[in-house]
Amino acid sequence: MFKSPISYKPDEELFSPITKHTNEQDPLWYKHAVLYEVHVRAFCDSNEDGKGDFQGLAEKIPYLRKLGVTCLWLLPFFDSPLKDDGYDIRDYYKVHPDFGDIDDFKWFLKVAHSNGLRVVIELIMNHTSDQHFWFQESKKDKIDKVTGEINKYRDYYVWNKDDNRYLGTRIIFIDTEKSNWSYDEQRGEYYWHRFFSHQPDLNYDNEDVEKEMIEVARYWLKLGVDGFRADAVPYLYEREGTSNENLPETHQFFKRLRAIMDKEYPGTILLSEANQLPKEASQYFGVGDEFHLSFNFPVMPRLFIALRKQDRTPIVEVMNQTPDIPQNCQWVIFLRNHDELTLEMVSPEDRDYMWAEFAKDIRMRCNLGIRRRLFPLLDGHRQEVELLNALLLSLPGSPVIYYGDEIGMGDNVYLGDRNGVRTPMQWSIDRNGGFSRADPPLLYLPINSDPLYGYQSVNVEQQERLKYSFLNWMRSIIQVRQKHKGSLVFCNPECNIHILSFLRILPYSPFPSTNIVPSSEVIAPMQSNTIVNEETLIGPSLTRQLI
Repeated sequence: MFKSPISYKPDEELFSPITKHTNEQDPLWYKHAVLYEVHVRAFCDSNEDGKGDFQGLAEKIPYLRKLGVTCLWLLPFFDSPLKDDGYDIRDYYKVHPDFGDIDDFKWFLKVAHSNGLRVVIELIMNHTSDQHFWFQESKKDKIDKVTGEINKYRDYYVWNKDDNRYLGTRIIFIDTEKSNWSYDEQRGEYYWHRFFSHQPDLNYDNEDVEKEMIEVARYWLKLGVDGFRADAVPYLYEREGTSNENLPETHQFFKRLRAIMDKEYPGTILLSEANQLPKEASQYFGVGDEFHLSFNFPVMPRLFIALRKQDRTPIVEVMNQTPDIPQNCQWVIFLRNHDELTLEMVSPEDRDYMWAEFAKDIRMRCNLGIRRRLFPLLDGHRQEVELLNALLLSLPGSPVIYYGDEIGMGDNVYLGDRNGVRTPMQWSIDRNGGFSRADPPLLYLPINSDPLYGYQSVNVEQQERLKYSFLNWMRSIIQVRQKHKGSLVFCNPECNIHILSFLRILPYSPFPSTNIVPSSEVIAPMQSNTIVNEETLIGPSLTRQLI
């Protein structure tokens, strides 16, 4: 039986305006943040051209504030040919014209900060687009035949006369790339790329490249962003005889960048995207002098495995394998994001199990992962979705919510690459789901219109009117998390692997002599109850009772 949900009126203290002084006064703000990952072009179109933009995103800030998230993580919005959804940058200093211009970005940032929301943007340092000025110049002769000047960009990328170097390096995009080398006709040599062939890797052994990228970071920090999610960090350097991942030189570079940020822009943060096991990923924290945050990738697939097998073991094992980290650092965890649900960090047996259980249709698979959104991934079972979100907001780390997942948006497996999980936000039953007034063929991707997850059935406007909608449940549980911050200790009964139990240890306690907190949790996958109120927090299969 449902009880009345708690009020989801945001705590005003959480949403006081963000200024430079705010970050300096609360330098550990990221440790208790709830992040919201959003693609500018997918959220709201203000000028009716079929693509979301910064003006549209600014208009929706009140919605995001009401949701209860505290930090926006923006996917790439830089000038780009968009062959990889913006991760192929043509100019680091320009906003893609689809999204507006630099003044539109500044306005959005001002609106977000004035509403108490911090903003983290992408810092794509490993590679650029092959259309970037640097790469175009890199292909030219070492000495300009007309001016006689030395071509400073000649070594901005990793070139070789043949493709026989670094042979032990794995290929990441196995669905599309057969080699990490591609041949360039103009230069007559091969260039190195860890991702798509149109994304050549920068050469960080060239000091000029490091200086260029640090200046890129300074530019956006000066504008007022609160930090960066650094993309593909393990791959910056190459050394023969290694896997070309997680090299010492990479850590040294990011420590230099961190030192600059701490000195010049205190309170801003670096978030590492290193798809590695916890032991390797934790190295990116350094001794608290490298990254502030790092994704704990292996947690995510194990949540799904544990749920489907009704066995706590995968969760307990991965948490036990997660090492202690410096006090000024934090893990970041998530259920879904803009990429495929990666299965790189699970065993081949678990990978086959995940594919068999969650991606029976081959079109749902991408590289070593699954390209599906959360609700369809779980066959639309709201109680299972609530259970996983309850875990997401309870386990150690700062959680990320992917745009649209708070209303249960679906995917479109018929779209190429990972675009099936990047469709327009569904605001209402209006034209194009309220995302845009443009003619439907002009949309950057078609709005989801299938009977189960289409905008006619799943949209913000409808769920805001329904007291027990999934959106209102998400608002409630996020508020509970924000009110009761603490650490977690497992206390699992040996006799029953179907139960995951843990204590939530808060910094305060009604029992000073024990300093133990206020709540105990039992997760029993076979049960299904959904209640959210001040006395009990129950996700389907999750019970948290005050003691």
